Amino acid sequence: MARHPVLERRIGHRFKDPALLAQALTHRSFGSPHYERLEFLGDSVLGCAVTELLFQRHQALPEGKLSQMRAGLIREESLARVARELGVAAFLRLDESTARNEGAERPSILADALEAVYGAVFLDGGYSAARDVIARTFGAALSQLDPDTVNKDAKTRLQEYLQAKRRVKPRYRVVSTSGAKQSLIFEVECAVDDLDLKTTGNGSSRQRAEQQAAGNLLKLLE
Repeated sequence: MARHPVLERRIGHRFKDPALLAQALTHRSFGSPHYERLEFLGDSVLGCAVTELLFQRHQALPEGKLSQMRAGLIREESLARVARELGVAAFLRLDESTARNEGAERPSILADALEAVYGAVFLDGGYSAARDVIARTFGAALSQLDPDTVNKDAKTRLQEYLQAKRRVKPRYRVVSTSGAKQSLIFEVECAVDDLDLKTTGNGSSRQRAEQQAAGNLLKLLE
């Protein structure tokens, strides 16, 4: 199995089993084994590690502010930005059609592949190794994060916007799910009934799909 020494150096982990990294960089369109199961694992590892890092760095902050900061760090656009900084797109394996359609640069693919890399590191070296890689790759974002100016996630911004306009709260529901059990893709609808507005979002978790749907509805309102 070919190694990826450049990427290993950038993330700060040399794989004992290079096949794990190869899988983490393989999109479903290319073949199997692909990264979706590792992405499912990496999503949880990332959430745990970022929670620990924020808890240690900001010991005086309340739970609500820590949750807000975590949401800002692990949302799709933030993950895609870290993946671009690491040059993940250059290592992705996709079929020709997906590659021609700039699949390697899609934020959703970059974010999922990065989480798959974290999942692969977890399997290869355990939680400590994964936490160290996450701390290294998110180092700049963590050090620059200001609790007073942290960007609120789309769901929070939408709810605050509607409250300010004295409108009803948005309503979310799962429209459909697709894919294998361990790699479901959720489609979620966000509706504001008294404005007669509805949008949908897709994601590898219900939370991500809700965030995307809320962001799409905000675009209509703003």
